[in-house]
Amino acid sequence: MVLILTLLHVVVCIALVMIVLLQKGKGASMGAAFGGSSQTVFGSTGATPFLSKVTVAAAVIFMLTSLSLALLMGRGISSSLMKGVEVPAATQPAESPASAGSPAPPAGESK
Repeated sequence: MVLILTLLHVVVCIALVMIVLLQKGKGASMGAAFGGSSQTVFGSTGATPFLSKVTVAAAVIFMLTSLSLALLMGRGISSSLMKGVEVPAATQPAESPASAGSPAPPAGESK
């Protein structure tokens, strides 16, 4: 099940990228870049309605497969990486020779 969803997810991802790259922006003509009116902006739309519907469908499928894979992969983990590792007993830090006797005098005082 996870393998099929993963393959579908990758195919839809590649298709979504290709569909978006095929679309032409509204200001794609040179006249629209300089503020002039362009007939292609208001004229015939060509394949725009079809590509926009396919883009929406691909985006919905992409989101559904993303959520499904996240849910399926999150449920399968029930073990820990630290399973079988023993926790060491709390030990006292070893005393250094300087701290074994009296504490050191403050920096400003001398004997």
